[in-house]
Amino acid sequence: MSGRTHARACPERTCVGCRERAAKTDLLRIVEVEGACVPDPRGTLPGRGAYVHPASLCLDLAVRRRALSRAFKVKEPLDSEAVRQHVEQAAP
Repeated sequence: MSGRTHARACPERTCVGCRERAAKTDLLRIVEVEGACVPDPRGTLPGRGAYVHPASLCLDLAVRRRALSRAFKVKEPLDSEAVRQHVEQAAP
């Protein structure tokens, strides 16, 4: 016996809104496309990604703190309306 387990480690990411760590599968990936934030639920869009809990509270915190602009390394504020619509549709 080598002492190794066969369980795979679950990757963790930090929510840019509330700054809490969570499993990557529990967070929504967001990418920046032409000055706007776009939801990437499958995680396949190219480019730098930022993660946020799929809740309007975390998204509001990220927008208010300008965390999305900082995560994508841009100076101007980004339009996050598409992400907001995706979060509201996903809410039960």
